[in-house]
Amino acid sequence: MPRIQIYLPDDLYAEVKTRKLRASELAQHALRAEIRRQELIEAARAWLAEQNAEHGEPSEEDLIWAAEVVARMKAKLRPDVEHETSADGTRKAS
Repeated sequence: MPRIQIYLPDDLYAEVKTRKLRASELAQHALRAEIRRQELIEAARAWLAEQNAEHGEPSEEDLIWAAEVVARMKAKLRPDVEHETSADGTRKAS
């Protein structure tokens, strides 16, 4: 298995040692997670480009609608955050 050298700030190194963590194993997991995250972003961008090529760019109205959907989803995921209801029935965080 190839080896790689990783530099850590002093505070992070101290935490790793104090907690007796396996730095190599953690680094492998973190690197795999980051690679997967980047792959998903690339796939999403490719899909979005395909959709834009097929259907055209979203209109301003489409973007407003999408922002409202996201706001409603966030409100459901974060019930601890107070939200104001606007005249059109949408809610926004206050």
